[in-house]
Amino acid sequence: MVALNKKSSLLCMKSENIFWSEGQITREQRWARNGHQGCVVWLTGLSGSGKSTLSRGLECELFARNFQAVVLDGDNLRHGLNSNLGFAPEDRSENIRRASEVGALLASAGHVAIIALISPYRQDRCAARDVARRTGCPFVEVFVDAPLAVCEERDPKHLYRKARAGELRGFTGIDAPYEAPENAEIHVRTGELGIEASLALIVENLLPRLAIS
Repeated sequence: MVALNKKSSLLCMKSENIFWSEGQITREQRWARNGHQGCVVWLTGLSGSGKSTLSRGLECELFARNFQAVVLDGDNLRHGLNSNLGFAPEDRSENIRRASEVGALLASAGHVAIIALISPYRQDRCAARDVARRTGCPFVEVFVDAPLAVCEERDPKHLYRKARAGELRGFTGIDAPYEAPENAEIHVRTGELGIEASLALIVENLLPRLAIS
């Protein structure tokens, strides 16, 4: 058994005596019942870029259209499932790994899993995409793009102010890197567009990807 704590590197170890349990209801049957595919929609961007606001707006918009949609918010996950993780690079990777596994399970069950995480490293986001692919579910990366100066001006949680004052270490965009997506399926520039226009752009590009072929 591996002990997990905020300062240790996290190992993913699998027992030799576990087996995948296959259900009698297929993924395709669940999707057909809902009238749309399950999907992992991954919103990435700096703190203050608008990820949480857009994820909640997208959830409401899809719900109004009779889609089964649920948000996995980064802060909410850290209150429970990921409460033992810090913000060191290895902890960030484990945070994303857990979120991607939960998202893929939800997508397989017919939900549109909307995951809003800073997720600063390309490698971790690629790993999240691979988890969805492994389960046969679509993965849509949404780059919520706002310049650092804009995010600092918004600073809804006062995190940038703390980071600039040296009270918060390893903060993305200040003393920790953010690797912007190179080929996101949806790119929304929230530094230029308002919330309604940004949400409309996401919905317009997402809906065709949820249709059952």
